[in-house]
Amino acid sequence: MKIKYCCKNIKNVSKSVYKTMKDEFPEFEHKKKDCLGCCKLCSKQCVAKVGKSGIICAESPDQLYLQLKQLLHGSVEEPLSV
Repeated sequence: MKIKYCCKNIKNVSKSVYKTMKDEFPEFEHKKKDCLGCCKLCSKQCVAKVGKSGIICAESPDQLYLQLKQLLHGSVEEPLSV
């Protein structure tokens, strides 16, 4: 499974999430992308794209981390598509 992070979002708010997830879940592919195509969300929240179409949004880096961790541990079946 691929997890993609917006470079601008990482730079502004979610850098700690990217580093922690990459260290904690090395079996998943973590990629930085110039744009995930969800600029309106990305400019206001922490975001990550899981799989081909699921966007995970959170108001803080801590919340994004928890949501991603739950998803990767199988607690959440599918991410919400926006």
